Amino acid sequence: MRGSAAVVGGGVGGLAVAVGLLRAGWAVSVFERADRLPEVGTGLGVWPSAMRALDRLGVGAASRERGRAQPDGALRRPDGSLIATLDVGRIRARHGEGVHLLSRPALLGVLAEALPAGTVRFGAPVSDPVALSRSYDMVVGADGLRSGTRAAMFGDRYPLRYSGMTAWRGTVALDVPAGGETWGRGRKFGLTPQAPGVTNWYAAVAAGEGYRPPEADLAALRRWFGDWHDPVPAVLDRIDPAGLLHHDVYHLTPLPSYVRGRCVLLGDAAHAMTPDLGQGACQALIDAVALADAVAGASDVPAALVGYDRRRRRPTQRMAAVAARAGRLAQVRRFTGVRDLALRVALSVGPPG
Repeated sequence: MRGSAAVVGGGVGGLAVAVGLLRAGWAVSVFERADRLPEVGTGLGVWPSAMRALDRLGVGAASRERGRAQPDGALRRPDGSLIATLDVGRIRARHGEGVHLLSRPALLGVLAEALPAGTVRFGAPVSDPVALSRSYDMVVGADGLRSGTRAAMFGDRYPLRYSGMTAWRGTVALDVPAGGETWGRGRKFGLTPQAPGVTNWYAAVAAGEGYRPPEADLAALRRWFGDWHDPVPAVLDRIDPAGLLHHDVYHLTPLPSYVRGRCVLLGDAAHAMTPDLGQGACQALIDAVALADAVAGASDVPAALVGYDRRRRRPTQRMAAVAARAGRLAQVRRFTGVRDLALRVALSVGPPG
């Protein structure tokens, strides 16, 4: 079957599924509330399985050109001593390639360039996603953590859950030789090389939901992390408060289905997870390819969507559960030696590809 699809949300998952559906012969309209694609944003680690999804969408080569290979990384303690290493060479040997670092704007740009002009309708929020099904054969909810499509399908029965961590992130004009994370007592600080002269950073602190430090955010970050090992102090010195983002970290209560009739969810709208495994955007890309595959040539859209749900719901919910467990490790304030041993064991088993 070749039908028509309304995609609610023009983020990574929304643009990716639009590309996939167009390649399958579908007519696609993407409704995005923002006025344009973002010009700035933090970095993403695109793992091999997600790179294969980009290859399936015909944009893998362009994504590799605009990104860079991730070097080996490390988990450290605040004094700089080593907890464990992330061996990218082992990932490459196991999966055929390593992890690629790509900024979110660059990835969105690659996907948008694969779409015909006018496919994405900017400045077009959707107030009633289900009503779109009267005009389209399929409605795809790719509208993120606080998905209106999910709410229209399931109401408030499956709420967001606060992870116990609040986070800050941004970019600085600084080169670092390799990325990694530093874990303290209920706190962690991460660095990822994003582009020549640009480093992505993030910090997370165990705190109550809605916590705001009594001083300004940057002053609080310096208080918490200013005496940690290099290059953390140098990163803090280069942070522009105007570009500093702060948000509580949530994940989604597992849904009983990603499908209702001819409405379907993908990405964060379906399985929002904590960022601890760096898999949110990766899983959205894999979802997009799986959904396009499911409906390509199908004569019955609802039945095809059930097949997509069967293929993607359990793997993504397992990934979300593992990410949540990793996030809880970061909240540990006592017995950090036991926690560090758990981290070493987890990395020895190997991260998801």
